[in-house]
Amino acid sequence: MKISKYAKAAVSALAAGAGSLSVAVTDDVISAAEGWTALVAVLVALGFTWAVPNSGTARHAAPPSQ
Repeated sequence: MKISKYAKAAVSALAAGAGSLSVAVTDDVISAAEGWTALVAVLVALGFTWAVPNSGTARHAAPPSQ
């Protein structure tokens, strides 16, 4: 399975932003501080996920058939 490093970072950023905003929406109003928190969560998720390289090979790969 080939997943680009950009797709991996985008999914993690979306998850972080959605998680942060779901907590912020509980009172039906998103304040400026909650908006900034969601933005920071997205940027941190993008940075950390993009910085970690994808592994080159699977760890539990089946041995080649003969």
